[in-house]
Amino acid sequence: MNNLNDLLLQVRKPARYIGGEWNAVKKEWTDDKVKALLAFPDVYEVGMSYLGLKILYGILNKRDDCLCERVFSPWPDFEEVLRKNNIEIFSLESRMPIKGFDIIGFSIAYELNYTNILNILDLGGIPIRSSERSDKDPLIIAGGPACFNPEPVAEFIDAFIIGDGEEAIEEIVEVYKGFRLRKSAFAFGLGGQAMADDHGSRKKLLKELAEIQGVYVPSFYAVEYNDDGTIKNFSPKEKDVPKKIKKRVVVDLDNSFYPANQLVPYIQIVHDRIMLEIMRGCKHACKFCQAGTTYRPRRERSKEKIIELAKESYSKTGYEEITLLSLSSGDHSKIREIIEELNEAFKDKAVSISVPSLRIEGVLSELPALIAQVKKTGLTFAPEAGRECLRKVINKNIDVEKLLNAAMESFKSGWRKVKLYFMIGLPTEKEEDLIAIPELLYKVSNLKRSLDKKPAHVTASINAFVPRPHTPFQLEAMENFDKLSEKKDLLKRSVRTKMIELDFHSFHMAYLEAVFARGDRRLSKVIYETWSKGARFDGWNDFFNFGLWSDSFKKAGLDPDFYAVRARKCDETLPWDFIDIGVVKSSP
Repeated sequence: MNNLNDLLLQVRKPARYIGGEWNAVKKEWTDDKVKALLAFPDVYEVGMSYLGLKILYGILNKRDDCLCERVFSPWPDFEEVLRKNNIEIFSLESRMPIKGFDIIGFSIAYELNYTNILNILDLGGIPIRSSERSDKDPLIIAGGPACFNPEPVAEFIDAFIIGDGEEAIEEIVEVYKGFRLRKSAFAFGLGGQAMADDHGSRKKLLKELAEIQGVYVPSFYAVEYNDDGTIKNFSPKEKDVPKKIKKRVVVDLDNSFYPANQLVPYIQIVHDRIMLEIMRGCKHACKFCQAGTTYRPRRERSKEKIIELAKESYSKTGYEEITLLSLSSGDHSKIREIIEELNEAFKDKAVSISVPSLRIEGVLSELPALIAQVKKTGLTFAPEAGRECLRKVINKNIDVEKLLNAAMESFKSGWRKVKLYFMIGLPTEKEEDLIAIPELLYKVSNLKRSLDKKPAHVTASINAFVPRPHTPFQLEAMENFDKLSEKKDLLKRSVRTKMIELDFHSFHMAYLEAVFARGDRRLSKVIYETWSKGARFDGWNDFFNFGLWSDSFKKAGLDPDFYAVRARKCDETLPWDFIDIGVVKSSP
């Protein structure tokens, strides 16, 4: 790769591929170290914004017996350069071909990243299907939010981590060290035939991994289907593997690892700031929210630890914005005190404090003013539905009057823009619920008129409801395109001002999300076929090609409506039923 630097001049944003960022870790490649690679199946700017990757990067590089590097999905221009010049995709830190690593761990945050997983493996010269890999190939593992139903990509991943990965990843490294030691012993003639046949084999490694709580090895399980396409039976086909996979939970956030020395990129990324996790889980029980269910129980990081980490992170990164990250940061029991102390600590440094996705609670009216003491950043609210009756159905228990009061307080503090999140196609939704959305938007926008006679700019982010595993709505059907399009048109007709912006997420993308979110193993062949036809970056509007996916479903003999717009029966065996998240299977 002597001419790589010259080749990088041919692509947009070469800094995506050069590594060497502030706080990056480059260790010497020695035989005693386990070589781990964190792979994010999206572009660098997205992957570098993912806190989970930064946590695992820090944990693994703290170990003396391990080195950890990174790879991200190459943008199409760089993929073309790699393929044209027969260059295998490589890690950022040492530019080593990825097939030279012992373990490759994919962080799967989103179902529409699936084809990028296959593309990274193919560009690295690694067999795409788990069944085709030998003992010489890297161990391919995956974790992240999308792995709470891992079945659609079961053919491609050797082992999944279900739940929190901080502790499980270290246990996986320990198991791998033992496996490698046995392989080395056999290579030097210190083992017998039994070691050759079993103890040094990939299958033996996977069996040992399957003993770790939260680790799921798909090849050890068999699935049978009924004539109607539903699952007849899901069961282990190997002895000593669990029938249920119990998710991993990090209990104590204060004593769990947090990467204060976060990587600082050369180019702007999506979340180009300190991402400080203050809480994991959520005390609310919104029926549509998968994260709220799968990340239970709710765990807080203490106020003292948060302040300590914020100061340390600032000193090691120089970032001028700190986001207090969680599913619902306003619910932290010490949120007011945290913001006040951070304001005091950073008042002379022009560091802004942001709190995403605020709920409409009693303390909320005070937060905009508290945050504005340092620097004004964006405010977002998530009412999800226009009318109270529908919000009660989805268990989004908020008070619109408190929302309006909070918006007014933000405008008084000098804020000019507010963003609200809504869903359409929710169970029991009526036309009156839709009409109430623009009515609420107008109310929020017009609040500012009483201050300066000018309306506020309000953005409504509107998504189609996608039923997801492990939620009370997991059995519901998604609405079809025709109904969703009618609702979209109604909303657009109801807004006649430039000060209110309606931002609709692609319904075709949402439909495909619904297919994979509740899909089974048979979808692996659809993913492979679509990738082979050129599908990449399916979560990007510029690259998403619904026609490719439709053709692949037809070729595979599978009906995507079976997965997306079909309501499940209460007694139906679901593809993810083998995962124990600590919540009893339910329906609304």
